[in-house]
Amino acid sequence: MARAPGPRMQRPLLAGITPRRWLHLPSRTVRLRLTLLYGGLFFISGLVLLVITYVIFRHASHVDLIVPNGPAHPAAVPDATTALRYNELVRRSTDALHHGLLRSVIVLAIMTLVSIALGWLIAGRVLRPLRTMTATTRHISERNLNERLALAGPRDELKDLADTIDGLLARLEAHVSEQQRFAANASHELRTPLAITQTLLDVARHDPARANNQLIDRLQAVNTRAIDLTEALLLLSRADQRAFTPEHLDLSLIVEDATETLLPLAEKAGVTIQTTGDVAHTVGSPTLLHQLTTNLLHNAIVHNRPDSGTVWITTSAHPASVELIVESTGEQLTPQLVSSLGKPFQRGSERIHTDHAGAGLGLAIAKSITQAHGGTLSLAPRADGGLRATVQLPAALPQAGR
Repeated sequence: MARAPGPRMQRPLLAGITPRRWLHLPSRTVRLRLTLLYGGLFFISGLVLLVITYVIFRHASHVDLIVPNGPAHPAAVPDATTALRYNELVRRSTDALHHGLLRSVIVLAIMTLVSIALGWLIAGRVLRPLRTMTATTRHISERNLNERLALAGPRDELKDLADTIDGLLARLEAHVSEQQRFAANASHELRTPLAITQTLLDVARHDPARANNQLIDRLQAVNTRAIDLTEALLLLSRADQRAFTPEHLDLSLIVEDATETLLPLAEKAGVTIQTTGDVAHTVGSPTLLHQLTTNLLHNAIVHNRPDSGTVWITTSAHPASVELIVESTGEQLTPQLVSSLGKPFQRGSERIHTDHAGAGLGLAIAKSITQAHGGTLSLAPRADGGLRATVQLPAALPQAGR
């Protein structure tokens, strides 16, 4: 059985004649909030001014808006004619006050709407640089990190914000460039032992009479170099990420342990190690700080004079920091060369592997470990030749019970 069609619900007339976008309130943007703030402040100020004016007028004329007061002093009215005139005057004053107040309210409402419109325009003009900054920042990506906001105008909050973002972009660009150079250098360093291994295997394949022991020794040396490089890269990544649990420790004890570890290498190279200093309490990772000290000491031993070289290691404590200084004799170094030694894969004046040259990451790892502990590593050439490395770390706060 077919159902009789029921009455269809008609859409509201407003929806039929009003565009859809007009039926939705604008999003709660900063511009809208500022506009409402301007309009609200104007309305409240006008309303307070209107109330104050009414109170002053009422106090001066003894006229009430809602209920007329009538004769203020009936006993002072001499006759009925004067009383009628007085009541008529009160009525006219009350009507005038009533109509004046209504007109003032209407004017206040109109001016409130005008202030909202002007507030919308002024807020848009004030926030225009912010919209420009937002659009430019969205456009900036990894491929165009060299772009800057470069906001012109007087020094104000928006100018400071733009300069801060430009500084952040500059640091980000430098960091990305450094990471790209590091990735390229790491790829080159890792490709070298693989290429050597491939060459040795090709030569062995085409020369069956070649001794296997010699091939094995060469492959083992190349493989050891690749392993050391990989471990150095992992350690550098760990230091950059600060993935360690800080502990209270004495830096002078770490120096003693690192010195004992590298003493055979120093004796083999003919280098004398002199260790002096005070107790230096700091907070950090014992493993990473041991690696820091070992890298600095190893670098001082390897890049020293071929005979009768010397390494001086000193620790000292200050009120807010502890200091580790590693000085070594050696060849004359220029300040330009020393400034590049803290970068990855830098080995002084040349990129040649010696018996203990390492992967070129020793000072880079030391710098990353120092920064991960909130300290600084500074390198400077010595006047008599060699290098001076100074590490400053935050001093440990006194523990309870000590």
